Amino acid sequence: MCHFINLIHHIPRALRYIPEVKKLYSRYIKFIQDDFSDTKNAINYICSKTPFFWIVTDYKQNFMGFVYLDNLVGNREKIYSAELTTCFIPKAWGIFTRYSAKIFLKKCFDELGLEKICANIYPDNFRVKKLLSDCGFKYESTLKNTTLRLGKMQDIDIYALYKSYYT
Repeated sequence: MCHFINLIHHIPRALRYIPEVKKLYSRYIKFIQDDFSDTKNAINYICSKTPFFWIVTDYKQNFMGFVYLDNLVGNREKIYSAELTTCFIPKAWGIFTRYSAKIFLKKCFDELGLEKICANIYPDNFRVKKLLSDCGFKYESTLKNTTLRLGKMQDIDIYALYKSYYT
């Protein structure tokens, strides 16, 4: 069992996890950000993703990671698509991440009404590639040399999951 704590809707409850979010963000920033990002500070980064930022906990309320939606496409009435980013502590990798991802994807399609969820990842992020595949995402394309990461040209792989294929 996992829980998704929305930062805006559960501020008092979510605040206790902020130090762990900051630590995890700092540890894996090289997989989340490119060199052009202007939000290297974890708190600014979290705020820039709110209200679509959730802290993920296990059934005992232990911090396991975070997930957020970004680059939303749509309007006030309907969000058509969004880009998904996840970050979990190593202890959560594997069964927990697959389980929580499936619950979160269902939430995105059923509660938020999304039709498409994208994930843009660096090609060397094999754990996320496996997670995406396990959840039904399909590889769509590679954007060649599209950004800089750690001072080097970097490709980005694009994966997508459509509501019509998920349900």
